[in-house]
Amino acid sequence: MMNFVVKTLANAGALAVAIWLLQDITLTGESTGKKVVTLLLVALVFGLVNFLVKPIVKLLTLPLFILTLGLITLVVNALMLLLTSWLADQFDLSFHVEGFWTAVLGGLIISVVSWALNVVLPDGD
Repeated sequence: MMNFVVKTLANAGALAVAIWLLQDITLTGESTGKKVVTLLLVALVFGLVNFLVKPIVKLLTLPLFILTLGLITLVVNALMLLLTSWLADQFDLSFHVEGFWTAVLGGLIISVVSWALNVVLPDGD
């Protein structure tokens, strides 16, 4: 359970960095508290998308992973971020990613920051 909380917090931190760095990834809200709650909910959605959908997409695109020496991972991460944005819209969360190339850059930022935070934060399990 502690591992899940740490990974969700790392995802939230990584999403916050991407929102801060990229103008076309937006998180809106009336107050800071509302933004934090929305960010945590988006991090949960992002974690679920990565847990449920990403392995299936990786399996289906395995030949492309081999052919591109893993560079297709950038595209897969971008698609997972766009899917998270779409799901956030369906759940009426104020998180939006504007465009594919913004999602590619955002996915790269989120991957690097999430990895760094997971190295620093304890996993507890």
